[in-house]
Amino acid sequence: MPGPRERGAPARGSNAFPWRGVGPEQRGRLPPVPALNRAPGSLQLGAQDRGPSCTPVQRALLALTPTLEKLQEVKGRVLEALERGLSQQSRARSTMQMLPTFICSTPDGTENGDVLVAELCQNHVRTLWVTLAGDGNQNPQLMYRVFETPGDVLQGSGEALFDFIAQCVKSFLEEIGNPQHRLPLGFVFPFSCRQTGLDKAELISWSKGFQCSDVEGKDVVQLLQAAISKQELHHVDVVALLNNTVGTMMTCSTPEKPCEIALVVGSGTNCCFMAESDLLEIAGVTSGRMCVNSEWGCLGDDGALDNVLTPYDHRVDQESSNPGERRFEKLVGSLYLGETVRHAMLMLASEQALFIGRNTSTLATKAVLTTQQVLEIMDNEDGMAKAQGMLEALGLQPSERDCCRVQQLCRAVVSRAAALSATGLAAVLSHMCRSRQLERLVVNVGVDGGLYRTSSRFGEILRSVVGLLAPECAATLVPSGDGRGLGAAIVTAVALRLVAQRNKVERLLAPLRLSRADLERVQALMKQEMERGLDRESNATSSVRMLPTYVCHTPDGTERGKFLALDLGGTNFRVLVVHVEEDNIHMANEIYVIPTAIMQGTGEALFDHIIECIVDFQMKQKLTGQVLPLGFTFSFPCQQLGLDKAVLLTWTKGFNASGCVGQDVVQLLREAAQRKQHTTLKVVAVVNDTVGTMMACGYHDPKCEIGLIVGTGTNACYMEERANVGTVEGDEGRMCINMEWGAFGDNGCLDGFFTSFDQLVDEKTINAGKQRFEKLISGMYLGEIVRHILLALVEEQVLFRGKPSHNLQNRDIFQTKFLSKIETPGLALLQVQGILCNLELDASYEDSVLVREVCQVVSQRAAHLCAAGMAAVVEKMRESRGLEQLTVTVGVDGTLYKMHPHFSQNLQQMLRELAPRCDVTFLQSEDGSGKGAALVAAVTCREADPCSPQ
Repeated sequence: MPGPRERGAPARGSNAFPWRGVGPEQRGRLPPVPALNRAPGSLQLGAQDRGPSCTPVQRALLALTPTLEKLQEVKGRVLEALERGLSQQSRARSTMQMLPTFICSTPDGTENGDVLVAELCQNHVRTLWVTLAGDGNQNPQLMYRVFETPGDVLQGSGEALFDFIAQCVKSFLEEIGNPQHRLPLGFVFPFSCRQTGLDKAELISWSKGFQCSDVEGKDVVQLLQAAISKQELHHVDVVALLNNTVGTMMTCSTPEKPCEIALVVGSGTNCCFMAESDLLEIAGVTSGRMCVNSEWGCLGDDGALDNVLTPYDHRVDQESSNPGERRFEKLVGSLYLGETVRHAMLMLASEQALFIGRNTSTLATKAVLTTQQVLEIMDNEDGMAKAQGMLEALGLQPSERDCCRVQQLCRAVVSRAAALSATGLAAVLSHMCRSRQLERLVVNVGVDGGLYRTSSRFGEILRSVVGLLAPECAATLVPSGDGRGLGAAIVTAVALRLVAQRNKVERLLAPLRLSRADLERVQALMKQEMERGLDRESNATSSVRMLPTYVCHTPDGTERGKFLALDLGGTNFRVLVVHVEEDNIHMANEIYVIPTAIMQGTGEALFDHIIECIVDFQMKQKLTGQVLPLGFTFSFPCQQLGLDKAVLLTWTKGFNASGCVGQDVVQLLREAAQRKQHTTLKVVAVVNDTVGTMMACGYHDPKCEIGLIVGTGTNACYMEERANVGTVEGDEGRMCINMEWGAFGDNGCLDGFFTSFDQLVDEKTINAGKQRFEKLISGMYLGEIVRHILLALVEEQVLFRGKPSHNLQNRDIFQTKFLSKIETPGLALLQVQGILCNLELDASYEDSVLVREVCQVVSQRAAHLCAAGMAAVVEKMRESRGLEQLTVTVGVDGTLYKMHPHFSQNLQQMLRELAPRCDVTFLQSEDGSGKGAALVAAVTCREADPCSPQ
């Protein structure tokens, strides 16, 4: 029976160590060789060979007792092999295969239902029926039967082996009543396999005495499924394949304390652990974690353990069925420990150090000493008697001294096996700690295997050496109850849970995953709305207003002079002076606050305040009395009637100054200047921030003829052929059109692309039913869309374990800035978990993976929709100009575009796909809303005959 959970490691100087008194202060010094009559259990770490004075027995014990420094070297080699095995490029050179298992989740306790298990063991097949109740896997119901495997099956054909397993499954089902409902089956197959899925695995090589023909390189799941079908068990589906190491990890995991590492030390040895998927190149998975089967039994097959191997190990290897292979396993696995002791006795006998004058020919016979006998001889109380009985049975007539020395050899061999197992485990722990960017890793380690279960000393050494070699990790060893059978059932149940959850996730997210055809449809609708907006007759019914700006030229580099600019769009506004020189632009600015009382008072008070701030700025900049052309960025909805005439349609952003709506804001500014007797004011242009962005970038790139804002809101402008602008007179040249594309879809043309989540967000806004395109794209709304999706996932029992989160009910709790942070490349998922925990969301690691996926889907949709809109713009420009290929630059601004780690890339990549005949460059604006307004004024002054309404 497994004992209680083992916690922590004893103090470094405690007698629980296999080698007493080895603390940090002693690592540089080697303690003396133990005397042969020293008390049992006192063999010390790091004993050194004292040369010729050493007896043969002492030399043997020294050879079998690796120093701490040597164990550190071995740990380094394990780490190297581990990291090579995870890399696609260097994997072929690694002795540790690092095989992905495609198990991406530990149990969460909700697993339930009936599961079949077929377990292939050394000389039998075990079948199990496991019922999980969804109670945290605390009370699984098990029925099982063991079927002895005929000897000829192990060496026969693969078909005969799998037929036998399938027959065992059929017999077992008949015994328990032959249930006919659909039965998932987990297959425990304890051999090295190359998995490409949870239910797809090719056998790499047999071991443990198996040598069935025509199986290596074949998918063993398919072979078993075919054999099951031959038995007409059509309701049995092989869902998951795993080895006993993975099963151990799963049985030791609870919802409260997940187990993320497993170690098996029995006839063979292996270790698995939950690796960061972005490091697991061989699996092609980039998010979350996946259990990796290290297959570390092969460590040292490339010579990496040569300085640990003794002459006894070489002889064990030569006599094995696979010389030169699985060298680490032959140092650690119980299949070989008795043989190692036998060869040590045989060599010492040949040196007249043991059994002097006795006939030792029986020691030349393979397997005369078993590992079980070795473990019994190690025992402090009965060990000497066991040694004497075993040696007498071999006809060796041992002396008491012989029995004592054999006992010391047994202890040394088993202690070395435990220390090497601990060294490998320490390497895995350190890798996990480093890859997760942690200062300290706290983790549960599931442990199983006959050697670990049988020998308490083995476990003591394991804990102690791990504590020495991985002090940055706190590992709790958790004995496994039934890592094979129950573990396979849990793996299978977890797989079924994940499939069910994934189906729910895909169903919820599918409407947000827009296909190429969907985006082409949006592009066509945008172009259609643009054309309606440009047409005098249909303009009023278009959701894209296509407002003329009366900006007819972009900068050409010849602009010179000094200009003023105003930038009004929020509670703060700026006044700027812009010096446009031959090679550069110099700016100075001042930010002024608009008190709430003025924002919501009278229009006269508001514009008087603005004039007062302009006067103050001119005084500070020593511009008093100078008449400078002024460009006015006014970022509120306006109907522009001329370059210097814009009628305010409505206030937004908290403004509600009376007497302004329906009035020309430039005229309101001029009237305020007259009241304040400010006679030097010369307003030449009023623009919005999108046009300002285009103009600011146009100064640096003459090909910039498009402006794009993607921030809190979104909008675009572009230079249209004047002949196409039916809402103004004149056919010559071009004019910048302010699209106001945030309202695209307000007439219902985009209803087919609105999801239930978008509807929920729209209903709670102050302008429900309006700015529909903006609500799919801009930063003001993306966080709310994510929040509503998360609420739906909680309701579907796939997020936060289905537990309602009060905090998640709060509107705007999930801000768009969290999308940018969560999607940051290289951000560890533990940090994502930390973000969610700071929002008081009780998120597990797997919850963090799902939240990141939701963020990615929402932000990618926004970028792709923006690309579809921009594709309509550039394609219309290309067609209007009669070009085969258009080369154009987009001046772009906005926090979402600039701050989100993937938005710009996703936008540009999709734009290339949707508009392949347009070569589009994106140029980020630097202060487009201020500098751009000044440049509009500069271009206006440059033109001898500036555009004006006809």
